[in-house]
Amino acid sequence: MTQVADPAQLTASEAARAIAAGELTAEALVTACLDRIHARDGDVQAWQHLDEGVALAMARARDAQDGPYGALHGIPVGIKDIIDTEELPSERGSSIYLGRRPGRDAAATAMLRAAGAVILGKTVTTEFACGSAGMTRNPHDAEHTPGGSSSGSGAGVADYQVPLALGTQTAGSVIRPAAYNGIPGLKPSFGTVPRDGVSFVADSLDTIGWYGRSIEDLALVLGVYRGAALPPLDTLVDEEAVRGLRIGVCRTPDWREAGPGIAEALDDAAEALRGAGATVEAMELPSEFDGLGEAQNAIMCREMTFWIGREWHEQRDQLSDHITQRLLLGERVSATELGEAIGLVMRSRAAAPAIFERYDALIAPSAPGEAPLATDGTGSPILNRLWTVLHLPCVAIPVRRGPSGLPVGVQLVGAFGSDVRLLAIAQHGWRALGSPAGVELG
Repeated sequence: MTQVADPAQLTASEAARAIAAGELTAEALVTACLDRIHARDGDVQAWQHLDEGVALAMARARDAQDGPYGALHGIPVGIKDIIDTEELPSERGSSIYLGRRPGRDAAATAMLRAAGAVILGKTVTTEFACGSAGMTRNPHDAEHTPGGSSSGSGAGVADYQVPLALGTQTAGSVIRPAAYNGIPGLKPSFGTVPRDGVSFVADSLDTIGWYGRSIEDLALVLGVYRGAALPPLDTLVDEEAVRGLRIGVCRTPDWREAGPGIAEALDDAAEALRGAGATVEAMELPSEFDGLGEAQNAIMCREMTFWIGREWHEQRDQLSDHITQRLLLGERVSATELGEAIGLVMRSRAAAPAIFERYDALIAPSAPGEAPLATDGTGSPILNRLWTVLHLPCVAIPVRRGPSGLPVGVQLVGAFGSDVRLLAIAQHGWRALGSPAGVELG
């Protein structure tokens, strides 16, 4: 067997091909990831729960399998700790659920397992995916946040500890950690992945997404959740088709919140796609979209009072001040205010298809700037939340380093249900930018 020099450095797609070709075993890949965790996770702290024996036993079982192989055969995956797993605790980032063992997989976990994945462990989440920050630090600079709420998943993939990891987004919790950690991420169209076995924040918004180390990795997982492998992305949007693309550069109604490096990242992404042949121009959203951020926040906080209602009423002393303030805000949202927010959202969703009749995709900022200091929180979702409430697919792409040397990226946004084509467009942008990603192995 040809040996791969360091399996931990492979993308998920590269590792899957190496395993299928007999050049790599699942056990060797999982061992390499565990070695990386031993070397680095004291600083990064991406993992809430690991059972190395279970992970290695799962990998050996994959190696003993005599076909047919699933799309993720032997590939280790991290699972955000609000998503249930059969063998491991699922504690939701809260002291209320310490030691909780659901004894079954969430649907999203089960589908990965059925595709041959090895469930490596549970990644750190903020409290209930909407409260106080967890222990994870940014692998680029441990004094800075990796973002939230999918903090462990983003940091673990960026630091070469695992090639794929699941996260969730209610406001900006997939795309923002992707930006802060310098990796690709996908928040698919709402409803793409079943949410049975997931701790809800807001049922009308919560979306399961994931991280990889290439756009191809994101497509690999999307194929699992769509029930069939996707065609190669280059066949969906080839070099000739790129020249017919129309791309809008959207600064969003909350552009005033953008910090240093964001305008440059948008310009870099625009120039990269323009250089590949696409038509790229500045655009503005309809004025009625201006209130979507506030509408998203009102809907989210109000729904939180239902989905975290029992804990709020029975175990309030175990909730952080951060989540307490959100729940108090939710209780103050009146029926009239909620109705107005929902009405604005529904009108905006109805208006969105007209935007994508003109543009194949939009380039938008993925975070207000570089990752802030961990002492200042997990960062703001203000530049993400309008896309989340619109239920649109978003692909995070790393672009450059900001003024402080930390990653800055953009997101591509597409029409509802255009996830596959959006990934194909993102692939061209990724290549044109030189495929920037990750942390150098130390």
